[in-house]
Amino acid sequence: MYLFVFLVLLVALALLRDFLLLLFRQLCSPLRRLPGPPSPSFFMGNLEQMHDMENNNLIANWVNSYGTTFVYRGFIGGCRLMTTDPVAIAHILGNAYHYPKPDFVRESLASMAAGHDGLLVVEGADHRRQRKILAPAFSAGHIKSLSPIFWDKATELRDIWLTEVDSASFDPGRENSITRIDVLVWLGRATLDVIGLAGFGYAFNALTDDSNELARAFSVIFSTARKFRVMTILQAWFPFLRRFRRNNAAMAQAKATMRRIGLELIDEKRKAIQHERDSYLHEPAKIGPLQDQSTARSQGPKELRGRDLLSVLIQSNLSSDASQQMSEDEVLSQISTFLAAGHETTSSALTWCLYALANNRPAQEKLRVELRKLDAADRTQQSPPPKSDHEDLTERIARCGYLDWVVRESLRVHAPVTNTMRVCMRDEDEIPVQAVLPRKSNAQVDAIDDRGRTTMDQNVDIHGNRRSTISVRKWDIISVPIQAINKSEAFWGEDAKLFSA
Repeated sequence: MYLFVFLVLLVALALLRDFLLLLFRQLCSPLRRLPGPPSPSFFMGNLEQMHDMENNNLIANWVNSYGTTFVYRGFIGGCRLMTTDPVAIAHILGNAYHYPKPDFVRESLASMAAGHDGLLVVEGADHRRQRKILAPAFSAGHIKSLSPIFWDKATELRDIWLTEVDSASFDPGRENSITRIDVLVWLGRATLDVIGLAGFGYAFNALTDDSNELARAFSVIFSTARKFRVMTILQAWFPFLRRFRRNNAAMAQAKATMRRIGLELIDEKRKAIQHERDSYLHEPAKIGPLQDQSTARSQGPKELRGRDLLSVLIQSNLSSDASQQMSEDEVLSQISTFLAAGHETTSSALTWCLYALANNRPAQEKLRVELRKLDAADRTQQSPPPKSDHEDLTERIARCGYLDWVVRESLRVHAPVTNTMRVCMRDEDEIPVQAVLPRKSNAQVDAIDDRGRTTMDQNVDIHGNRRSTISVRKWDIISVPIQAINKSEAFWGEDAKLFSA
């Protein structure tokens, strides 16, 4: 009994300590001097308001009222900087290692990626090292070499959809009915197949079979991570509570499945690469005159380097250079990280692009005319062109100017990632700003722009003082609303919210 009471008191004291520390940071934050919307709640600030109005009108209204750089309230009334100012954003993202992702964002990403060692989660020196190791896998040449996988899966998906449409047309009871296809589900399966083959040489076969255990395990982890839980928020802000984190049985089993299959993939790749390397070393003719045995042993033949993602990781682990090595846990985390990043966002972006085209018949017809000039696989062809023709077709598609415009415009209007957050890790810093739209009555007006808004070439705080920079301190959180910027009339004109292809 006494032990239980003692433990409860320890937890309460730890919570009180962290709570007071948060309050102290807010009281000392220079962000308190900036204007911003009123907070409807002390504990949740403007967060619930932003969640309920998950569109850009709210942020656009804030920009019109308080300028391009202002403060909103987060958890426990914490001041958070939000900016759509291009100069400020360039400073923040251009100094990424001084402005990493906040701890609670990294925890959220780690839960979706089933690990804390993936590229999306790590920061600082570990991020530099991993990015350098992974760079060859994302070079233009390597991505281009993966085009046969893209063609094969795109054609397979096309055939499935055509079969569904054709089968409905021959159904006597559905002569005048409309065939409905849930494109998000099918695109999700297709992108899962692509990332499996291109990233790890693993066949999910999701387009034809939904029983793959790795696919199901990933689905459990990803869907569980996206669920809203109060305890998850508390653990993000009070790190000591993470010691009490518990996984449910389904989550634990899913993680065990991902780890088991991941280790099997790593072992298979390692053996294959080592076998090819050993064969290479036993044939001196393949080693160039300027390449010594030690270099050949550490690098192997060129065809071993820069294939799929997992091969690059295994190759780095076989390198004699310690700075180019990843641990086994890091490799496992990359597998789940790129499953999450390469699967969900891609299928979502493709779905929104099709939605935009479905609502814009002229754009749809114009794009169809351009693509039909490519002489690509037609409706009667049950497979993509021969692999020797893949490269030529890929280059021709890359020259399709209108297709490029449609994709870019779709990504602008329907950004897969709508927001990014950073935290200042410098003791103090000054973030430069380009312009704001002040609305304070005591602010001196320099000019009125062509839209009737008061503008100044410097920032104005709540006291009406001009500022060319924004002062921030360590642990101050900054939010960059990507989707709001993409739909800003100040950047894109009066039709910024429309898909204008």
